[in-house]
Amino acid sequence: MTAPRARAVAFYLPQYHPVPENDEWWGAGFTEWTNTARARPLFPGHRQPTLPADLGFYDLRLPEARAAQSAMAREHGVEAFVYWHYWFGNGSRILERPFAEVLKTGEPDISFCLAWANQTWSGIWHGARDRVLKEQLYPGLEDERAHFEAVLPAFRDDRYLRVDDRPVFYVFRPEDLPDAAGFVDRWQEMARRAGLPGLYLVAEVADLLGFGPKFDGVDSAGFDAGAYIRMPVDATRLATLRMRAGRKLLRWPEIYRHAPEHAGLPAFSARLQPSVFPNWDNTPRSGRRGLAITGSSPEVFERHVRQAVASIADRPAQERFLWVKSWNEWAEGNHLEPDLRHGRGWLEALREGVAGG
Repeated sequence: MTAPRARAVAFYLPQYHPVPENDEWWGAGFTEWTNTARARPLFPGHRQPTLPADLGFYDLRLPEARAAQSAMAREHGVEAFVYWHYWFGNGSRILERPFAEVLKTGEPDISFCLAWANQTWSGIWHGARDRVLKEQLYPGLEDERAHFEAVLPAFRDDRYLRVDDRPVFYVFRPEDLPDAAGFVDRWQEMARRAGLPGLYLVAEVADLLGFGPKFDGVDSAGFDAGAYIRMPVDATRLATLRMRAGRKLLRWPEIYRHAPEHAGLPAFSARLQPSVFPNWDNTPRSGRRGLAITGSSPEVFERHVRQAVASIADRPAQERFLWVKSWNEWAEGNHLEPDLRHGRGWLEALREGVAGG
């Protein structure tokens, strides 16, 4: 059997169900759909709101919704969902219900892995950057062991994404770890003591606008790979403009043009793996403080996918990861799920781009 040209894995946001914390912070019944549905155009040619098509405004407490997502993803070449996982220290968690039910029930059958979103939650979604909602803490070794034990049942699940039988675990902000190399050593040791052959640890190398990565210690810290996360933007910002509305001077979001070609991988580490974005527009969350990319389309996205896949053609088959951001980040404007404008265009572009030919 011919090995796939790439292993397409898509980040998965579990924010589509109400939780007490969001009710307290943003009002009763708040979910990511709240931001998505109330978005409005903020500059000429700005297309908002972007609304779901085939899957509708789903609730992730429903197994039927999760099953429909899984079937659609697998049909279009997505090998695994990368579930965002929140551990703030001292056992504090949030939004864990959808994945806990996936693990408990054994359904749906799509592969998965966990991505630790080790970042303080602030009010940035509503333009309140300085408002701290939940602080990310690193209390020490006891808490680290508790964290590992909490995710160990997932690592042992037959559906868990692996490389050479090592479960994949993704760290969102490795630059914020008090000791990244120590973290790698300790988690690998805990995995081996638990009877696993080790972990496949992936560090996010965030270089969103191409000004340089926030973390360049993939090799020195001992991570197995680095996911190079860069938005598909041209180097030049189109505008951060102001427009006059009556007596008020209104600020436009930051606006960039969608890059016609994939940016490729920097040379500082041979362990870097590419990412692709269908689009980006986080104004549903951040309003006029947001950033929007114009000119995206499924056709351009397919080209980016093909170019990204070509960049890892010489890697071992199990390490040809293509990190897709994202499956369902509707309020960031990056999603593969069908919308009312493009239908299944983003999904079809991914499938064709990975298949090649």
